[in-house]
Amino acid sequence: MSFIPAEIIKKKRRGLVNSPEEIEFFVKSFAKNELPDYQMAAWAMAVFFQGMSTDEIAALTKTMKESGRVLDFSYLNKPRIDKHSTGGVGDKTTLILGPIAAAAGVTVPMIAGRGLGHTGGTLDKLEAIPGFQLPPNAEVFKENIERHGFALMGQTEDICPADKKLYALRDVTGTVESLPLICGSIMSKKLAEGLTGLVLDVKFGSGAFMKTLDDSRQLAKLLKETGEKNGVKVHALLTNMNQPLGSFVGNALEVHECVEILSGKQHLVNNVDLFEPCRELSLQLAGHMIYLANKSESIEGGYKLAKELLENGHGLKAFEKLCEYQGNARLNDLELDKNPLTVESPSSGYITSWQTEQIGLAALELGAGRKKATDSIEYSAGFEFLVQTQQKIEKGQPLFKIYGKKREVFNEVAQQVLQAMTISETPLDSTLPLIAETLI
Repeated sequence: MSFIPAEIIKKKRRGLVNSPEEIEFFVKSFAKNELPDYQMAAWAMAVFFQGMSTDEIAALTKTMKESGRVLDFSYLNKPRIDKHSTGGVGDKTTLILGPIAAAAGVTVPMIAGRGLGHTGGTLDKLEAIPGFQLPPNAEVFKENIERHGFALMGQTEDICPADKKLYALRDVTGTVESLPLICGSIMSKKLAEGLTGLVLDVKFGSGAFMKTLDDSRQLAKLLKETGEKNGVKVHALLTNMNQPLGSFVGNALEVHECVEILSGKQHLVNNVDLFEPCRELSLQLAGHMIYLANKSESIEGGYKLAKELLENGHGLKAFEKLCEYQGNARLNDLELDKNPLTVESPSSGYITSWQTEQIGLAALELGAGRKKATDSIEYSAGFEFLVQTQQKIEKGQPLFKIYGKKREVFNEVAQQVLQAMTISETPLDSTLPLIAETLI
């Protein structure tokens, strides 16, 4: 059956539903360079304004997934579970929950990404570990999963090529924020991993792409429905990104925090354990992964097992094992700045809010992320935060430390971060919890 692209565009422009066959034609033609950019851009803009039904999003996701290689682990006869985060500042949970889930016997095939805008990327954190190597191709990745049950790799050219091409077009046509297109992009890559279950960490707040709880809930519902229409069981946690997660921001620094947490350590400053939010969220997410893999009879049981594996050191051993078979990486050789700049509070009061996205952008000025794709990363750069929301502070009390080699920008960055932190005379009446909602 032949289709006329302009008629498909006009149909969506009028708010009508595109059939699965129309979506498949449009996406596959675009991926094969048979459909010009301007027609795909017109359709994407129509979707931006008119939205898509859940059936349309499922069809879009399926077609983008099938535009390239789809990994098949069904022969293992085991549940395969991954986790995806929509991104935040200091969001390092993958390096804690992955090893813990693996230690529980969960098969965890993870295709991770790099930093995007103000948010950090798992691959960048891993590459801060001296010697760490990503699998050069899907065959090596599959061998690691078969032998060890847990491995990480980056997206290859032959996985979801239609999504990669469409994302590049969305980036220059103002359609990145479209929820249906976000959903299709995320889920096509995850479904290409050959999963049976997926745990979503959908963030909201000043450091997230979705600024409000309502927006994150809407995205979480779309992601969940799309995954389940494609045969994958999905749990979604709506989590708070109104302040950096944990204490450290920056690649080597975040790996250091993960190792410290997996080693059972605390980071006590003024009797506050600054590792607690990152530790707790990691355990909660790992608990859902363990449950979806049928390694516990309940989510609560999954959390309890995750906590035991953290406390008895088995999670740390799984991380060390991952580093061993992915390049004999050396966790003890992390590049950490030994002479950070400590920045003190200009006044007394309470920490009542953070412009967390601005903190992520400040980290870019230090070289902790990329402003453009060709930039190199300075792995030791970043921040150590010494306070949390609602905490009472005194004038002159240390608020944060700045790490890295670009010391000529330290003073400017310090002012940028200070402006992103609000100090008030009185505490807030209430704050949203770390995990606001769970969709199961």
